[in-house]
Amino acid sequence: MLAWLPSINAALNATATVLLVLGYIQIKRGQERSHKYVMLAAFVVSMLFLTCYLIYHARVGHVEFTGPAAVAKIYYGILISHILLAICVPFLAGRTIYLGLRDRRVPHRRWAVWTFPIWLYVSITGVVIYLMLYHLHPVARPDDKINTITSVMPGESAQ
Repeated sequence: MLAWLPSINAALNATATVLLVLGYIQIKRGQERSHKYVMLAAFVVSMLFLTCYLIYHARVGHVEFTGPAAVAKIYYGILISHILLAICVPFLAGRTIYLGLRDRRVPHRRWAVWTFPIWLYVSITGVVIYLMLYHLHPVARPDDKINTITSVMPGESAQ
């Protein structure tokens, strides 16, 4: 199950991204009720992500980036900004949602102006980090390597 958690986390971040954009579109169209439910769903998905993320890293620890130095600078720039802003999201989103549920529209809008772009950035960069770490420059594991002693190329015979 642990091996699947990074993919699940990326799917949860992608889902949060879609829900955030959908919620934004809905509020711009004046669809307040559906906006409320979609934003609550985005919050639940984001908190589910956070839970899975913490479980994974509590068990696995730090996952080292193995890409080239030039790409590592980009990766760590994205990662650092992602982490710093991600720390804020539960508080920003929680406060913004609280104000919205209390029908305190003016402060809700003031908080949402900051919360939405930060939350969206964190959701998108979560997927980018996953792609860079697990697909573009994956860590080589011993079981991933080809056993050169027992492997035979097509057309060759084993000796």
